[in-house]
This record gives sequence, structure tokens and C-alpha cells, in this order.
Amino acid sequence: MADFRLRVTYAKTGRLVMLSHLEICHALERAVRRADLPYAVSQGFSPHMKLSFGSALPVGVGGDQEIFDVNLTEYVDPQEALSRLVQSSPEDLAPLTCTYVTRDVPAASVMYPLSTYQVHFSGDPSGLVLPDEVVVTRKRKERRFDPREYLVGDIQISGTNMVFTLESKPEGSLRADVLIQEMTNGTDLQVLSIKRIRQAAYAGSTGFVG
Repeated sequence: MADFRLRVTYAKTGRLVMLSHLEICHALERAVRRADLPYAVSQGFSPHMKLSFGSALPVGVGGDQEIFDVNLTEYVDPQEALSRLVQSSPEDLAPLTCTYVTRDVPAASVMYPLSTYQVHFSGDPSGLVLPDEVVVTRKRKERRFDPREYLVGDIQISGTNMVFTLESKPEGSLRADVLIQEMTNGTDLQVLSIKRIRQAAYAGSTGFVG
């Protein structure tokens, strides 16, 4: 059976930034079904739509160029697929582009380990200091992160906006919202929004999004 891998970029905005990654996945699956695209189904005891997603965004963090792949059993013109998905998707999960990628192209979560974020504050963030350590506790287990090991390049500040890039590593990643929360602890600054504005590959690798 033919298997065409369609890569879709979309924006996560508005009220839907409050959805979890799992909820986003379910919403996108429903959009593909409503678009009447000839999606492929996995084999086995629990068949499901063959979808794969880029790296997850935390609840409350938006994205300008998010990614998911859907495998199709028949070729559909990318512009036709995009038109159908736009009509079947909520405005705050708006599809932006559709293109086919080959089997040898890595999954988006692997292909783009560099995420650039833009944070909008209630005031000037130039006085914020990068912490020496960020401690994250999950399921009673404590993990310590050195932000400098994940930060790529310099933090840029313009007015009430801050832009920085974090690297996702095989052993784990530092969440942008957790880092910002640590940086603003003890200050009067409020975080008005956080969004991922770009996903990129390492220098010398092929391609970037955004």
C-alpha cells in the first residue's frame, strides 16, 4: 500500500494555548478526519491513525510554527490538503503549510532540537538574571538543570520582550516556562505570554521551521 507522509505546520494560539499536548493531538486527529484525508492506519490489536508530532509545548505556551506528520494512503495535492485542513480546524489551531517528506526525513521532534521562544512581560525584563540552577520536581523525584547547558546563544531583550533559544537533548530538556518562572521569582514582573516562534536544526543540518 502506498504511504505518503504529509508534514503540516500549524499555529497554536489564542485560548487553545491552554490545551495540553495530548488534547492538541486529539484535536488535530479530529481535524484530519473532518478534512476527509485518506489517512493510513497502523496494524495490530489497536489500530490508530498514523500521526506523529513535533516536540510538545507546555500548557499555556503558544507556537507560531508547530509540526505534525500524517501518513496518507493516496496522494493529495498539498494545497488541496491544506485547504481541507483549514476548513476543518479551529482558528486557534490554524494550519499554515503542507508538504510531503520522504521516509528518510527524521521526525520533527528529532529533526529540530533547537526551540526559540519569545516571552512578553508586563514591564522591562532587562534586570532578570539567569539562575545557576533550576530544580524540577515530578512524581516526588527531583531533577536539577543548569540553564547554561541548554541555552543556545545570548538572551535578547527588546522593550518588554525577551527572546532565547533552548536545546532539547537526548537526556532531557529544560522547559521555557519553568526557566522563566525561576527568573521572575521575587520580582514584580508578570509573564503575559510565552510562545515558540521557531524550531531549527543544528548548524550545518538541513532546514528549519519559522
